[in-house]
Amino acid sequence: MNKSIVAAFDFDHTLIDRDSLLPFLFYAQGSIKASAKLISLIPDFIRYLIRRLSRQEIKERILTCFFKGWNYSDLEELGREYAADVLDRYVKKEALQKLRWHQTQGHRCILVSASPNFYLSPWAGRHGFETVLSSVLQTDPQSHVTGHLIGINCWGPEKVRRLLDYLGPREGFHLYAYGDSRGDSELLAIADFPFYQSF
Repeated sequence: MNKSIVAAFDFDHTLIDRDSLLPFLFYAQGSIKASAKLISLIPDFIRYLIRRLSRQEIKERILTCFFKGWNYSDLEELGREYAADVLDRYVKKEALQKLRWHQTQGHRCILVSASPNFYLSPWAGRHGFETVLSSVLQTDPQSHVTGHLIGINCWGPEKVRRLLDYLGPREGFHLYAYGDSRGDSELLAIADFPFYQSF
């Protein structure tokens, strides 16, 4: 039985040339309001830098500050608009070429990212990804955003766990992996063909 061939791509700084969440904050709230909220978060950023807050905690502080209480359907709609209007401007040409190559070979292309699914999923769907494994916002029973994530931030070891949960045992497929940072190390480590900051 032939093994399937999988290409797992990180998003921020891999498929695109920057972080995707920060521009979304300004897209969602406007320059003045977003800047004021980021300034209010400076004590939390300092605590993160001195390792008093985890990566997940600082992300949840940001999401809480910007979106707590929002109706999730409104956030999804804004995410679709951001994916359609903005994200393609940041895509790396060489990254898109590599994605298209995998797709023409019939490989299973999967997006694995710590960024939130409400804008990654529509973008990935438009670009032919099989699925998105990413961070997901928690909502309350009335479908309002709480600011917390469901489960663990999709970073580092969590990327591997999500990928194997989705695909099954590692020996069942060949893996290309593309990443750019410490958060991709574990994913790159299990790949047959790892590409670090390179295509």
